[in-house]
Amino acid sequence: MFLAASESRWLRERAVKVPFVRRAVRKFMPGETIDDALTASRELGVGTVLTRLGENLKSAGEAEGVARHYLEVLDRVAAEKLDVEISVKLTQLGLDFSREECERHLHELAERARSHGNWLWVDMESTAYTDVTLDIYRRLRGTFPNTGLCVQSYLYRTAADVESLVSLGSGIRLVKGAYAEPATIAYQRRQEVDSNFVALAVSLLEAVRAGRNVRVGLGTHDVRLIEQIAEHAAAMGLPKTSFEIEMLYGIRMDQQRRLAGEGYLVRDLIAYGEAWYPWYMRRLAERPANVIFALRQIIG
Repeated sequence: MFLAASESRWLRERAVKVPFVRRAVRKFMPGETIDDALTASRELGVGTVLTRLGENLKSAGEAEGVARHYLEVLDRVAAEKLDVEISVKLTQLGLDFSREECERHLHELAERARSHGNWLWVDMESTAYTDVTLDIYRRLRGTFPNTGLCVQSYLYRTAADVESLVSLGSGIRLVKGAYAEPATIAYQRRQEVDSNFVALAVSLLEAVRAGRNVRVGLGTHDVRLIEQIAEHAAAMGLPKTSFEIEMLYGIRMDQQRRLAGEGYLVRDLIAYGEAWYPWYMRRLAERPANVIFALRQIIG
């Protein structure tokens, strides 16, 4: 239901004006501006990844504006010496109307990040973009080793994609997936998605143990899965710092602090921007606890 709602233009235009919806979304994002995001980054005490919300832009001018925005973010982060990285969607950079311009923007961001000793992540979107995103990322990684890609454990194809990315040497952020995809290409049951998440994480840790040039990020709030994967890492003789735990701002903050205190690398993902509605609906679809929180905003 929430995934369907995330794609509704009618709901998008109306929900963003409703006060209790705006209150509820504050759980998951510190605000709509980059200043809000950077203030939260300074206060958290762990590394962060920033992403400006918005996808499927309508004009080259919008994409140019997004690219300029991220360039300024990278410059500000460097000037303030913050442990902050950025993550971008290719449709934010104009992929829907010009692959050439999209790649130009992406390479400019990767170059600016490299000049500051920083990192650039490429988000994965719906399966309509999987092949082209992988192709663009492989070309990018050939020039910029300071780049990584998000992959989704609910897709059947991801095991093969991960194998090819490991052979390339990549940063890989593993997430479960938050788009509505059919049973012909994606697991539908949570248990299947979780099982594949663990299997993919273990394969990435095996690559780390083998000395492959792979940076591993685990994007999940499921502490049970994190602890299960951590046990595999320990059994392989890998340190706690052999992978990163990546959780969204506002979700399981107590666990983020606990895991960081135990010596794990924890990185908080902070989203910001005005185009938060579809992203917020996907967050509600991910965990029942998120829905309960939103309902409390209605009755409170």
